[in-house]
Amino acid sequence: MSNTSKSTFIDELVVPGDVILDLEKLESETIKLGDGLRQECDVITVTKAGKLRFLKPNKYWVESSHKRYVPCVGDTVLGIVVDSKADNFLVNIKAPMFAHLPVLAFEGGTRRNIPKYEMGTLLYLRVVKANNNMNPELSCMDASGKAAEFGPLKDGYMFETSTGLARMLLNSPTCPVLETLGKKLSFEIAIGLNGRVWVNASSPAAVILVSNAIVSSETLTGVQQKIMVDKLMQRLQ
Repeated sequence: MSNTSKSTFIDELVVPGDVILDLEKLESETIKLGDGLRQECDVITVTKAGKLRFLKPNKYWVESSHKRYVPCVGDTVLGIVVDSKADNFLVNIKAPMFAHLPVLAFEGGTRRNIPKYEMGTLLYLRVVKANNNMNPELSCMDASGKAAEFGPLKDGYMFETSTGLARMLLNSPTCPVLETLGKKLSFEIAIGLNGRVWVNASSPAAVILVSNAIVSSETLTGVQQKIMVDKLMQRLQ
């Protein structure tokens, strides 16, 4: 999209009823709507309070720091297995209803090689279906049918955040707190847009430091995040 056709509300606070785009002025351009937005005739309006975000080339959504998660197709999430049925696993993703993970929603999945996940297993997943009043559907594959990074997360430590912080951590370019930590420590991380983060490192002290830095970063500026990480590193040493 050209700069002239972007919404003037990007990174600004919006409330339900605000009109953020007039489709008649976009010519033939296509846009993708995420959480908190809907189309009404020839305009795009806001359905929940928060900050309007934009991701090139054409995606808009409203970012709110809520504990409850509203599933959206394409989201990556961290889910906890709560039960298993003949055709699917029931997974807690912090949504209003448990999500379904079909037993065949794995790379090369067949009835002969159904994974055995115990209750409490932590999984990194992708939302493939999300409709009101229906259980969301999940997958352990990317859009091309490959396992990629999806699947069980072993060892490490999982903690919960607001959904707003989770989106901030996944922003491009790299979030300052993660960029600074990555220059000083070696660690693994998986971030779910449902407000869950998993961290693994070579020592418990490193895991605790990374986790504390992430939780503390939500209300800090980029410069403040870097200063905070430096102070935590001094304590670790």
